[in-house]
Amino acid sequence: MNRIQSIDVFRGLTVAAMILVNNPGDWATVYQPLLHAEWHGLTPTDLIFPFFIFIVGVSISLAYNNKKPSKEIYRKILIRSLKLFGLGLFLNWFIPNYPFFESYTTVRIPGVLQRIGIVFFITSILYLNFRKKTLVIISILILVTYNVLLGVVPLPNGLIPSFDRVPNNWANYIDVKFLGNHLWKPDYDPEGILSTIPTIVSCLMGIFIGEVLKIHNKQKLLRLLCIYSLSFLALGYIWNSFFPINKSLWTSSFVLVTSSWASLFVLVIYYLCDVKQKSYGIIFTYVGMNAIGIYFLSSFISKAFYLVKINEQENIHSLLYNYSYNSFIDTGNLASLCYALTVLSFYLVLSYILFKRKIFFKV
Repeated sequence: MNRIQSIDVFRGLTVAAMILVNNPGDWATVYQPLLHAEWHGLTPTDLIFPFFIFIVGVSISLAYNNKKPSKEIYRKILIRSLKLFGLGLFLNWFIPNYPFFESYTTVRIPGVLQRIGIVFFITSILYLNFRKKTLVIISILILVTYNVLLGVVPLPNGLIPSFDRVPNNWANYIDVKFLGNHLWKPDYDPEGILSTIPTIVSCLMGIFIGEVLKIHNKQKLLRLLCIYSLSFLALGYIWNSFFPINKSLWTSSFVLVTSSWASLFVLVIYYLCDVKQKSYGIIFTYVGMNAIGIYFLSSFISKAFYLVKINEQENIHSLLYNYSYNSFIDTGNLASLCYALTVLSFYLVLSYILFKRKIFFKV
């Protein structure tokens, strides 16, 4: 089917938001909406990663529309998944000084790209082999079972389960037991093992919206998007009362609320770009067409800037920040944001140059 411009815009906008929140001038001076919630709760920043997972689902629905399972399709899915996982692992493993790679005994195994690769692989297989009704049933079973496990089932050590960041949390317990020193923090990882399972539902929610986007009657399409978005948003906030919204645990309420917000964004962008034919977000289209490449490059350069030392007190990042905005803007939060916006502007321009030269990084 024809390419849907709003999806490229939404994908690019999401990657742009990732770059913005990942590159402040100083992590100690950041406006609260640009930080993740400490544990339970939801900030605008907490929407970004589930939005990208949601877009992966939309893309699966559009890319594999009416395709039948085959060895060749499975091979391509597997290769792409392994590439995504490998790129993410490389970001965790690489350090820009001798011996260039972190010890295999402590390198972090989970990560953003790793989770995208795993979720893409599983969700693509599900989409190719099951009908929509079956996928809905699978989604419900995952969300309900996950809630019951984390909230009701006692841990092997006999502790009563909890949603808090403590040892008697099932997600953290499994991460520590099976990943050990390979975690982001000693006691948990926001892209851990157990929390990856409900992430599959976030991707399936994108598939369901992708199916809606195939409807030719645009008025009906917009009406269904509105109904689905508001209905699941209400359900998600109701569920929040007994299974708190939590990104690190990727709780069932978090899945519904973030997927609903993503659907509402799609609704608005689709109306502007594909119905009214407006070009407000054209710059984000360029980013969206090179989403993984731009995200990987921005993450790699950001890590290098922090780790490459200029002298005993400064690295490349602190040198650039301290001698730019931090030297003439008194408000720390504003200076930090201006630096992040400058970094984002660089990648927006780079995306435009890549688009004009027809350079697209395929993963």
